[in-house]
Amino acid sequence: MNKTFNIYCDESTHMVHDGHPYMLLGCTSIAYTQIRMAKDAIKDIKKKHGYSDELKWTNVHEATYKVYAELIDWFFMNDMEFRAVVVDKSQIDEKREDYTFNDFYFRMYYQLLHHKMDMDYTYNIYMDIKDTCSSDKLERLRKIMEYNSSIGRFQFIRSHESVFIQLADVLMGAINYNLRYEKGEVEGRVRAKMKLIEKIKKQQ
Repeated sequence: MNKTFNIYCDESTHMVHDGHPYMLLGCTSIAYTQIRMAKDAIKDIKKKHGYSDELKWTNVHEATYKVYAELIDWFFMNDMEFRAVVVDKSQIDEKREDYTFNDFYFRMYYQLLHHKMDMDYTYNIYMDIKDTCSSDKLERLRKIMEYNSSIGRFQFIRSHESVFIQLADVLMGAINYNLRYEKGEVEGRVRAKMKLIEKIKKQQ
């Protein structure tokens, strides 16, 4: 029987000249049949801790640590998956012939998604809307992916509409923060963030 999976994509510090050393593209994926149960579980965890805000890496601090810690434990105990592509921007060769940022951007998204896909399954792909050019980007990426993947739905949504995009934001944020910390570029460490990073590392 053909299984369907939903993939939820997000980006972090993804512009080349935004002052951040790394570009991250990430996604969470979940079997379509498990979506309702997962949403209910996340809702219950948030309610247990009295947390009503959107899940974001920037919202991780001492007062919110417990809810994020429990969500991380829940994520790794379930069948959801996470994948990220990390690019050191200092290694991007902008002088290469025919280089454009958009081409590079789509190549990275292809690397993110292509390796998660199986032609025997169908995929609904949801991406966090970022800018006014999003519809053009979406159509181009759809054409690229449809060559060797069975795509059902392919659309942009806003992060507040999906806890799964929000989870991708949290996990990418942890990766980005840890990379910058190891490079000595994080000033004034946030203890809750470091604790959450250590918890994620133990799950690997």
